[in-house]
Amino acid sequence: MLLDIIDVFGSGALSGNPLAVVRGWAGLSDAAMQRLTDWLGFSETTFLMPPTDPAADYRVRIFCPGRELPFAGHPTLGTCHAWLAAGGVPKQAGTIVQQCGIGLVEVRQDGTGMLAFRAPPTIRDGPLSAVERAEAIRIAGVDPDSVVDAVHASNGPGWQLLRLGSSADVLAAQPAARAPIGTDVALIAPCLPGGGADFEVRAFFANGRGDLAEDPVTGSLHAAAARYLFGAGLAQGSYVAAQGRMVGADGRVLCSQDAEGAVWIGGRTVMVAAGAQLTV
Repeated sequence: MLLDIIDVFGSGALSGNPLAVVRGWAGLSDAAMQRLTDWLGFSETTFLMPPTDPAADYRVRIFCPGRELPFAGHPTLGTCHAWLAAGGVPKQAGTIVQQCGIGLVEVRQDGTGMLAFRAPPTIRDGPLSAVERAEAIRIAGVDPDSVVDAVHASNGPGWQLLRLGSSADVLAAQPAARAPIGTDVALIAPCLPGGGADFEVRAFFANGRGDLAEDPVTGSLHAAAARYLFGAGLAQGSYVAAQGRMVGADGRVLCSQDAEGAVWIGGRTVMVAAGAQLTV
């Protein structure tokens, strides 16, 4: 088995979210895949496999510390990059079809080599209940008066999204140290003009020990948030979101909506290390 490390959604060198991609899958058990993921300690580790759906170019299983995910965004782009770099040739030129826990996800290449995935449908949307809203506010550590809206934004991961009044409110959040396992809470707010991004984002998730971690850049969240923003008329056409400033990253995510209404989530993908031999 071989291990690649991909930097996804970075604005420059080593500024995005690192992803470990295991190629040449040799029948590892679920427990072994989870152990390797936990040991590596990245937000996610993926395992490339032959597809079982004839429409797909490859199949991927996505693990984060403590659990497997049916879908995640930065692993989708990073795994696609690794598959192409290893010689993968899509059935349809310029369009790659990934098979994962939620089904088939389309990834496209533009003329610059940037990858973008088609945002899957949300599984759950609509407002949080009063109890859910209060708990999300507590976990994220934000001023309740700064919360403009609080909604479900689930497309695999069960994101609860708090829209705040300003990017300063997002950056000022002081999240709790621990949360129930499976917690996915995120913040979004408009940036001031001229800062290189239109929205500021932060995302918090509870790992398998119940520790609350902050994700550097989170593609699944941006996919769900973009559907929310475009649907509510809070964004039109395309926008750039920034994420990761509070954890040493400087991610940029391009979110766009095409003429047919499909939402696309794109960003830079860079190979940092390729083909390390795994002996587990």
